Amino acid sequence: MLHAIVMAGGSGTRFWPASRAALPKQLLPLAGEKTLLEDTVDRLDGLVPPDRVMVVTAGRLLDAVRRQLPQVPDAGLVGEPCKRDTAPCIGLAALLVARHDPDAIMAVMPSDHVIRPAEGFRAAIRQAAALVEQSPGRLVTFGIKPTYAAECFGYIQQGEPLKAAPAEGTAAVHTVAQFREKPPAAVAQEYLAAGNYLWNGGIFVWKAATILSALAERQPECLAHLRRIASAWDTPDRDTVFAEEFAAIKGISIDYAVLEHARDVVVIEAPFSWDDLGGWSAVARQRGGDTDGNTVVGKHLGIESLRTIVHTGDDHLVVTMGLQDMLVVHTADATLVAHRAHEEAVRKVVAELEKRGWTEFL
Repeated sequence: MLHAIVMAGGSGTRFWPASRAALPKQLLPLAGEKTLLEDTVDRLDGLVPPDRVMVVTAGRLLDAVRRQLPQVPDAGLVGEPCKRDTAPCIGLAALLVARHDPDAIMAVMPSDHVIRPAEGFRAAIRQAAALVEQSPGRLVTFGIKPTYAAECFGYIQQGEPLKAAPAEGTAAVHTVAQFREKPPAAVAQEYLAAGNYLWNGGIFVWKAATILSALAERQPECLAHLRRIASAWDTPDRDTVFAEEFAAIKGISIDYAVLEHARDVVVIEAPFSWDDLGGWSAVARQRGGDTDGNTVVGKHLGIESLRTIVHTGDDHLVVTMGLQDMLVVHTADATLVAHRAHEEAVRKVVAELEKRGWTEFL
């Protein structure tokens, strides 16, 4: 059966001060009325039932996630005791799913992407699942056709078109020639011009048994820790074992751990629009602007202000006068004012707050 694994443990530091340790980006309504996490799980409706959805998040966020996703049973909510990147997250999810469904197919996805339309996403996941059924050892990933020479995304180099691909689905499927790390500007421009590179969307489909076999080969120590956690899952010692064993794991991404070394990896060119919401300008892309190009969330009065992003609450008025290309984010205890050209540097604010010990603002 198909199971959905939603990774919801990110911190979203580029969205400070709206995004905090206790309420990170995926739990905020940045692209619409619902939070990014709520949209992600809603997108699964008609694809998998709630009892086959697993959300892996940080332990400190479990209560907030539970409030946002009342349809997901408690058994489907996993709170990591510490951050260890995507390979341990996915490996543990595979072990937990395989306990009750040894032949499970996993659709793994981040919780903080904007994907439209939902039906296009569901059709692509079904196509990927068919590819896995055709070749059970196969790993399927999704690539997004680039629209500009992005330096902030990893890339997937397409190989030959996949022969004898299942008829279900209409998206193009290729073998993966190579995974590429986030490139400098000149290299990103070369990728864009070449026409056979896709952005790495971080969405995967494979059998739980396949990814566990790959981890056994490439990351045996990590898998050994994860197996001890899974063995204690239904015992009174679960929390203690989880904390001790997970902390002992060396964090590593699934790309480094498995995908870059795997033999049967194919990429589906995503038949849906995709935005990873990497910074405040992505909110402007998703929400649009007024006649002056301003994007506003909350109560705002703009006078001679152009192309400015304002994020506040309905109970706090922000007034801007004579501002152009600015970013103004107000919360109850912190306010950010910056030029939009510097939005990538917002994460430096978080680093500086940590350095100064001002943890109450993190």
